Amino acid sequence: MASLNRVILVGRIVRDPELKKTTSGVSVTSFTIAVDNIVRSGAEKTTSFIPCTCWNKTAEHVAKYCSKGSLVGIDGRLTQRSYEDKNNNKRSVVEVVADSVQFLERKSDDSQTNNFDSTPDNSSSIQEGIDSTDDDLPF
Repeated sequence: MASLNRVILVGRIVRDPELKKTTSGVSVTSFTIAVDNIVRSGAEKTTSFIPCTCWNKTAEHVAKYCSKGSLVGIDGRLTQRSYEDKNNNKRSVVEVVADSVQFLERKSDDSQTNNFDSTPDNSSSIQEGIDSTDDDLPF
């Protein structure tokens, strides 16, 4: 039986993404998004903080056009990796590797739209934005 690993999320970036380069010069950007969870009637709203990573042109576009509070749509896959920290403790990380990041609103300090589909095959198509206010921020 075939398996499927697909994740689609919409949330706000928790802090400004930072573009980095690997030793071989490949662009990578890691960031965390805050996603509101569905709650039952009368229950208190909860938020999940999901770490995401993107590569190449997608990483460059996210670093250039997104900042803390930006509303994004993520399409990617869930991965798990392990490593040892500086104290030789084993750590495990579950994160979303984003194949595509949709910028779902305009940058507030820019009069031009920056809602690009950052899918590598379609890095300059403009997507329709979603209106939101600071009241929508989960943090």
